[in-house]
This record gives sequence, C-alpha cells and structure tokens, in this order.
Amino acid sequence: MNLRNAVQLIAYPDRLGNNLKDLAHFMEAHLQEAVGGVHILPFYPSNADAGFSPLTHKEVDPDYGDWSDIERIARQFDLCADLTVNHISDESAEFQDFLRYKDDSRYAGLFVRVDRMGEFSPDDMAKIHIRKEKEPFREVTFADGSKERVWCTFTEQQIDLNYEDDATYDLMEDYISFMAARGVKLFRLDAFGYTTKRVGTSCFLVEPDVYRNLDWVNSVAQKHGARCLPEVHDHSSYQYAISRRDMHPYGFALPPLVLFSLLDANSVYLKHWLRMCPRNMVTVLDTHDGICIPDVEGVLPEEKIKALIDNLQQRSADPIMRKSAANIHSVGAIYQITCTFYDALMQNDDAYIAARAIQFFTPGIPQVYYVGLLAGVNDEALMDSTGELRDINRHYYSLAEAEDALQQPVVKRLMTLMKFRSQYPAFEGRFELHSSNDSSVHMAWRHGEYYCELFVDLNFNTSVLSYLDTETLEKTSISC
Repeated sequence: MNLRNAVQLIAYPDRLGNNLKDLAHFMEAHLQEAVGGVHILPFYPSNADAGFSPLTHKEVDPDYGDWSDIERIARQFDLCADLTVNHISDESAEFQDFLRYKDDSRYAGLFVRVDRMGEFSPDDMAKIHIRKEKEPFREVTFADGSKERVWCTFTEQQIDLNYEDDATYDLMEDYISFMAARGVKLFRLDAFGYTTKRVGTSCFLVEPDVYRNLDWVNSVAQKHGARCLPEVHDHSSYQYAISRRDMHPYGFALPPLVLFSLLDANSVYLKHWLRMCPRNMVTVLDTHDGICIPDVEGVLPEEKIKALIDNLQQRSADPIMRKSAANIHSVGAIYQITCTFYDALMQNDDAYIAARAIQFFTPGIPQVYYVGLLAGVNDEALMDSTGELRDINRHYYSLAEAEDALQQPVVKRLMTLMKFRSQYPAFEGRFELHSSNDSSVHMAWRHGEYYCELFVDLNFNTSVLSYLDTETLEKTSISC
C-alpha cells in the first residue's frame, strides 16, 4: 500500500488538546490541506518511557480514547504508529504469566533469559551497547521463589523480547495484523537495533541478524497492506541498508546538516549528502527525541560537528550522553542535543522557514513534529518538573493554545509551504540538485509538465520558490 506523498504530522495523543478526539478535531479543522498523514506517538497503555513501555499494542489507553478515535483519524490521514519490536512492559499479561509459571508459562520463550546465554566475560560486557548506567539485565523472582536474570535494554520496566523463539514472532504478527486492520499504514519500528543479542558482540545492530529480523517484520507488514519505518540512530550507512531492503529509512542526518548549513552559511556538506541520500526516506527536522548527533557522523567532519554542538549548547538543556563514551568531552560522547528546532535557529523566522523549505524539497516524505509545526520554544518548566531533558521539546498544548499558535506569522508561512509540498504534483516525479555556490542551495522537482524549484541563500536566510501554475503553466515566483 503506497503512502501519500505529502507532509505528515508527528504528535502525541494528548499534547494537541487532551486526547485523540482533540487531535482529530485539530487536524480536521486546520490541517486537511497541509498534511496527508500523521504519526501518533504511542497511544497504548504503558508504564514507563512516555508510552514506549506498552502493556499491549491491542488496546488504546482509555485516558486518550479508544480504537474508534484511531479509526476516525485513519479514515482521513495515512496513519503511522509505533511497533515496539524490542520489548514489552513488565506489567504486560505475558510477563506476569511468565513470573507466575516460569518454564510452564506459554510465554516463557518471549523473554531473553540471560543466565541461559552462556558466560559473559568482562570483555564481553564492555562491548555491549548500553542505554543506562548499569548492565542491561534485571533479576526477577518467580512465584516459586527462584531467581533469574532477564534482558532489559532501557528501563527496568521494559523487558526485551527474544527473537530466537517463535513466540516473539507470533506476538508481533498478532500485533501487526490487528493494527493494520484498524488503519495503520506505516509501522515505525522502535528500537529494532537492540533485538540482536550475541555474546561477544555489541548486541546492537548485529549483522546480518538484524536484517533477518527486519525483513521478517517487513514481510508481515506488507502482507497486511502496510509499510515499515525502522528507527535507528547511528551511522548513516544503516539508513542506506534499510532503503535497499524495501523499507523507508529515516533521513536523520538532515537535522544537524540543515542546522550546520544555516548557522555556518555553508551548503557544501548538505549538497554532498543530497546527491546520494536514499530517495525513499522519511525526513524530519525534529521529533520527540532531541537533535541526534550519531546520524551525521561521516557526513559532517568531526570539527564541524563539534562546532555545531558548541553553538547549540548555548540554547539547549544539557546534552544527552552516550553511556559508553569514555571521554564526555568528545564529539562521540554526545548522543542528543535537547532543544526545539525553532530555538536551535535562535527563533529566526527566516532561517526556520528556510530549514523547512529545504526539508520539503529533500527526497522523501517529510514529517513535521507538532512543536515544530507551531514554532514552539523550549519548555524549561516542563523539563524541570519531570527531570526528563527531552521534555524541553514536548510541550502540552491546549486546543486553544495550539489554535492561537497557528496565528503566528512564521506558522502561517510554514502552513503555506506545507500545503504546497502536499499538493503540488511535481513532487511525484524526479528530484534535481542544481548548481549553486557554497553558501546557497538550489533544488528542484519535475514531473511531466509540472516543475518547481527552491533557491535558498544561506547568508541572508532567504528562500525563493518558483513553480509552474497547475492550470496555466505560467511561471510564478514567491518569497517563502
């Protein structure tokens, strides 16, 4: 099933209004012409990690609504939903059954039982790609009083699934078929890189095992009329590998590339990447996570990445570090910069519009995070109240506040661009990168008789859009 080649919104189920009904109302009232799809962040019952510790994928958290609300949105917009392939909540029925019956549980094969994997030497432990301050194991006590360790990469509440057992594949297929029947067209495969556990490896993106898992999930999704969007933050070469396997890769190198280009008035590295980036990407500038750095390594030189980090840190909360980094002052230690994209560009309207124009002309389907849609600024009060650094970019908007934000001049300009990107027919055709000097970028799309081009001057943050009118084919040029 093909996705509409149009802008998609990224939104929480309860941060554009109070619930899914409010989200549906906001999209129906204001975004019908601007977006063709929406990625709704986890709407399942969950006990940790802002929804990413699901008890099941077959229920909607009643605080958000029910499946009728999801289906209402899916009838009008392409729906992207998270499939948490790596783990399940420790409060799930499956894990609770395992704790009660141990080896006699029908779900015993679902979980990675560390003590059955063989010995982990100190060298083996040092190789593991970890996401917290301690080893990725948790000791659990069964109903009979015995103890055992299970794998949990993230929080103690998120129990990793075992891709060496049929039970995990049965669970995932059940989830995929159920959700596709309710309108999900794109599955964002959360944390898939951690599904590979091998003693003596990093247990992260272990090749070729990781592609075996991905290919299986993709085949099941396609059988049910859906597509896959694997999520991984690492070297950009992984996105190329995903692209070649008939899945949509993320264009995660784009946010730091665009920021560097605009802040340094230098288009050289952006254009290098545009010439060869996958053409079936999903592009973003901002998401519910921070501005991730690993994705641009190998695309931007290390000294340019360091300069970008130093620049952004002046306007962001503390960076999120890589847990395994030996030197916290190295570029390699930084995992994410926590900041809204609008604040990253110093709330400069012209620079922000230039960034979005570049994103919309980059090959792929563009997604716009709800805070970015509304040109949101850092919410330090929310971050301070929760202690979660990424909450600086996760503001809760009431419907009235969101509707007021739509009246900002910069948001009106952005909405005009989004409507053009979602509706102009040339984007169904071929991408062109035109010659330009090192402080500008000139991009174009051509499909049959339709043609549009974008010229961005990075010195002055000016963006000029030219296109052939769809009725008269006369050339029109406007400043974005």
